[in-house]
Formats: sequence, structure tokens, C-alpha cells
Amino acid sequence: MPRKAVGLTAAKVKTADPGRYGDGGGLYLLVKPEGGRFWLFRYVIDKRMREMGLGAASGRDAVTLADARTKARKLWDAVRSGRDPLNDRAAEAEAKKAAALAAQARAMTFKDVAVSYIAANEAGWRNEKHRAQWSSTLESYAYPYFGSLPVSDVDTGHVMTALEPIWRSKAETASRLRGRIESILDYAKARGWRTGENPARWRGHVANLLPAKAKIQAVKHHAALPWQEIGGFVAALRTENGLAAQALLLTILTAARSSEVLEARWAEFDLTKGVWTVPGVRMKAGREHRVPLSDPALAVLRRLVPLRNDDAGGWVFPGARKGRPLSNMAMEMLLRRMQRDDLTVHGFRSTFRDWTAERTSYPGEVAEAALAHVVGDKVEAAYRRGDLFEKRGRLMSDWAVFYETTTQIDATVTPIRLSA
Repeated sequence: MPRKAVGLTAAKVKTADPGRYGDGGGLYLLVKPEGGRFWLFRYVIDKRMREMGLGAASGRDAVTLADARTKARKLWDAVRSGRDPLNDRAAEAEAKKAAALAAQARAMTFKDVAVSYIAANEAGWRNEKHRAQWSSTLESYAYPYFGSLPVSDVDTGHVMTALEPIWRSKAETASRLRGRIESILDYAKARGWRTGENPARWRGHVANLLPAKAKIQAVKHHAALPWQEIGGFVAALRTENGLAAQALLLTILTAARSSEVLEARWAEFDLTKGVWTVPGVRMKAGREHRVPLSDPALAVLRRLVPLRNDDAGGWVFPGARKGRPLSNMAMEMLLRRMQRDDLTVHGFRSTFRDWTAERTSYPGEVAEAALAHVVGDKVEAAYRRGDLFEKRGRLMSDWAVFYETTTQIDATVTPIRLSA
């Protein structure tokens, strides 16, 4: 487009043909072929020609000639003082963005962020109990102190106010609470709602303010049945009715974790080949685990086949709530009804491990693989490619044979027949 003569009038701004028209002082009117009219400011800084838009010269939000000249004069003053107007505009935009983010952060309370964090991550948590514990610990121990506080303002003092009252009396809960607060604050920082270091981090921070959990609370192992009494216990268990009894029996037979059993679906089982394949998303280690099924384990499953309903979730152990599996408390309640509240469901994994070590010649790695434990040594893990499935199959069959042939009921076990 040809450059037109210097000097503009309001009338010319409205009627000028397509082209570029100078008004002086770096101000130009640009008329595009399709009719659009725009103001430009052209200037040279650091020996470079630059061009900056000053808005539309036509339409509802049009900038008048007088206003365009005023803007151009201010920009020309900035150039003469050595400033680049485009850089100034970018800096102003960044400042506005930062102010908007700060305002948003001020509006986001710690509780708001916690709710957002839980919603974003709960799909990856393994069971309902874990999801419920996240919310309940925050409701009980964090929100009362700083739940309504802007997340950007949460500092070490606030975190300590929540942790100190329970750090010694409820060490495990307090430790989990600290970790959850840390995760929420990290999430807030990643979203741009806070800056700086995390006041709930343990290493190099909270560790300097509170004693380690191990120093104030002895490790509490899950109560386990001595392996010599497993036969008697199973004999008493078989006098019980209901799904909880079948679930506990399968748990003992497979040495699986209770959540793996209770949340099992029929699609995971191949009863013909005698294999249960637990998906990685349901395993503590996060990887798929194949479980060899002994004949007694298969017998338990075949008794449950008539209850199969794939339209209702396909749970092996369906719960009272439609579309949900049996409650994670069902087996614990069964132990209480059997007057064995001295035991825990998880403890039967220890019973199995003790029996393997003391009564069999199976290598330790076979027992650890049966329990789906992660190998601690990274080098060993790298070289161990298989899952020792055949050896584990023999081990689980021997485990079933052992307690089937040691059925004398210990004096501490009282058989009771109740509906579960």
C-alpha cells in the first residue's frame, strides 16, 4: 500500500481509501482493503523499527483521532526516554495477570483446594476406605485450624497447630495428615494458587520440629494366628454361613490382601486353568499379579458361581449396596462373631509366611512372590523377570493340604454357626 500525505482529519479517518496514512509523531491510520480501520504507532528503538496497535478507528469501540494523538504523544515520550512501548505493554499485561492470579489465590481456601485435589485424584485410589479417610482426617484435624484460610497464606505455624495436638497420641493419623496437607499444598503451588516452599514437607522442615513417628510409637504388627492353629481355625470357619465366611476362606487360601479379595470380579478368574489375575490398578505394587488357585480355593469360587451377576458389577462377593462389593468390615465383623477379635484379616498373611518359613523348604522369594511383595533390591528385581507361578502353585496347594490335615480345633476356638 502506498504511504499517503501527512495530516489527518476526522472526516478523512472515516472516508480514506485503503492504504496507510501518517498523521505525524509516529501515528498512522491503516485502512485495509476489506474496510477495517486501525490506529498504529510506529517508532524506532535500538535501531529497530517497531509497530504497535492503538485500537480500531471505526466501529462501536472506535478510538477518535484526538484520543489516538494523545496516546501517540505519550508513547513518543516513552521512546524518547529510552523505553520500548511494546515492552511496557507486555510488562503491564504480566502485572495484570499476576494480580488476577493473586486475586484467585486469595479466593481459594485450603478446603477449596483440598476438595479439588481429592476430586482430581480419588479415581486412582484403591478403595473406598482410603477415599473416606482422606476427607475425614482433613475434616477432623486440618479444616478447624486453617480450612477457611486462603491457601496462599497457610504457613508452618498453621500446619504445626494441626499436627502438634495429635502427633504423640495419634502418631499414625498425624503422619498421614501431614502427608495429605503436603500433597494439597504442592497441588496448590502447581495450579498457581501459592508460591514458596511447602510448610508441611517432612525432610529438612517438619522433621526439625517434631520427633519421627518411629521414636514415639512402636511398630504395631497385625495380630496373626500361630500357624500351628490354622487347621482348627479353618474348621471353625467352615461352620459359618454367609459371604463373609467364604471371602475370609478365599483370603486364607490365596494369602491375598482383603481388598484384593473383596473387590474381585468374576472376569479376573479362569476357573478352568485355575488362575486369578488381579489387575495392576488393584495391587499395592501397581502391577498385575497372577494367583494360582488350589483345589479348595476353586471349590470356594464354584460355590459362589450361582451368585454371579455381571450386570450388577460382576463382583464375586456382592455387597448389600447395589453395584458395590462386600464391605471391607465384613470379615472383621465375622472374626468378632467367632469371638476371635484378637485376630486381624491381614494377619493371616503373616500366618502363611511363618508356616512357609518354618514348615517348608520353599525359598523365601517364592513366599514373597505369593504375597505379592516387592523385591527390595533393585538389582535383584531387574534380573527376576518371571513370577515363579508354577512354584507358587505347588506352595499354595501344600498350604491347603496342611490345614486340611490339621483340623484339630484349638481350645481357644469355639465353633459358632451364625448367618453372615
